[in-house]
Formats: sequence, structure tokens, C-alpha cells
Amino acid sequence: MNHPENSQLGKSSYYIDQYDASLLFPIPRSGKRAEIGIAGAAPFMGADMWTAFELSWLNLRGKPQVALAHFTVPCDTPNIIESKSFKLYLNSFNNTRFADAEAVKAVLRADLSEGVWRRTGTEASGAQMVTSSIGVSILLPELFDREPVHELDGLSLDRLDVECTRFTPAPDLLTVALNEPPVSEVLVSNLLKSNCLVTGQPDWGSVQISYTGPAIEQEGLLQYLVSFRNHNEFHEQCVERIFMDIWTRCKPARLSVYARYTRRGGLDINPFRTSYAQALPRNIRTARQ
Repeated sequence: MNHPENSQLGKSSYYIDQYDASLLFPIPRSGKRAEIGIAGAAPFMGADMWTAFELSWLNLRGKPQVALAHFTVPCDTPNIIESKSFKLYLNSFNNTRFADAEAVKAVLRADLSEGVWRRTGTEASGAQMVTSSIGVSILLPELFDREPVHELDGLSLDRLDVECTRFTPAPDLLTVALNEPPVSEVLVSNLLKSNCLVTGQPDWGSVQISYTGPAIEQEGLLQYLVSFRNHNEFHEQCVERIFMDIWTRCKPARLSVYARYTRRGGLDINPFRTSYAQALPRNIRTARQ
């Protein structure tokens, strides 16, 4: 089984500029999910939406090509891809020749699909895994102008003047108004910060919480989000922790949690988790991304 401490995170890396799929480092989702009380099927669906801003390769005549790429990884895959390994893998395209962008896209989809669905040794022997390819789209320079910038929609929690004294996750800060009618609302904050699970380096993000159910006390919710400030976990794991804390303590009828993290190494990761079937948000970056 791959463990985060065995990845290239926090280590000196030799940058390989010839295609090498072995650079991808899958990490099982199951360990961190067990920490937040998920033993079997998760009470959410959704995906991790990535953007690669530093994708390049050579055409058949050796001329460099550049593009942006969007990736969509369903959250029911058994693995995530560790982000530094993803960066190193993408760098391995830099001096590799491909016929065209479609050829690059096909290789990306095949390699990443294999990585997120790879057996980790935790499945029962002989068990059948349901697999599907991940979503990959490549935007060439003539389409760059079509890439919008938009902030998360919703009522800003950051308008609240609250005292913050807790900087590791504190779900007991979450409370609801049980004596008031249920509400449907969308709340956002730009104050989400956590740290890399391995290196401790800061990860900055914005988060959108949509729910229907007993009204969540907003000051406590903001203090709860701020409490992730010194917490070490990967982006996907933080969003699932936020979802599960709200789901179990506030008991909404419906809940969605969507975070957009600023890029690192030319990659951003934007996890989305929802308790009910709905379309994924459009992968539109915020100003900080």
C-alpha cells in the first residue's frame, strides 16, 4: 500500500522530461475516511476537479506545444493521486513527442484512470472493482480567452466579526437552531487554510457550503472552518472531513461542500462532495487561483 510519507513530497526530485507513467503515486482514500467514520459506502458522491496550468509537450517536428488541462476524478475511486507526483508526471511530457493534443489526452486519461483505480492490496482477493476512466479536457491557447474567473456564489461568512481561538478541527463549534423552521442557503468563506499532510506547507482555499435543514449557526460555522488553519491533511480529505462533521452534527436533509484551493506546482485541486445526485460545478477558477 502506498503511504504519503513514501511519496516525493518534501524530497529533492530529479525532473524527468521524457514520458514516464510510473511517476504517478496513488494513495488509498480508505485510511483517512476511516478516521472520519466512513467504514463502508460514503454518504456522499462527487469528484475532485483538477486544473493543470503547466502542460507542455513536443509535436512530431519537435516544436513545443502548451495547453491547460482539466481533470475530473470521481470520489468513488479507491485512490487519489498525490499532487507532487502528478506534477512530476506532467513534466515528463515536456520533451516527449506526440502527434497532437488528442494523443496527449488519450495517454493522460489511460494513465490517470489506471492510477486512481489501481489495486492497493486492501481489496479482498478475487473482488471485482468497477472502473471507469476519469474526465480529461485539454484547452489549447486559442481557447485561453474563454477561461472565466468567478468567485464562489453565496452569502459570505467572512462578514462576521468573530473571535477565533481554535486552529485544529473543532466540530463541537457546529450548532443548529432546532426551534426555527428549516432553511435552504449557500454560505461561502475565503478563510479556509490547511497544511500539506507531509510537508506542513500551507494550502489556501475558499469553500462553499450548500444545505437544506436546520439553520446552522453561522458564527460557529465560520469558527469551525478557521479551525482547520493548523490541520495537516490533503485537500480531498479536508473537504470530506468538513462534509462529515456538518452531516453528523447538523443533520441537514441535503448537503454539498465545494472547495477551491489555490494552485501549487501548476496544479489546483477542487473537491466537491454532495449528499444527493446533481451536476458537478463548472471548473471555474477564482481570482486567487
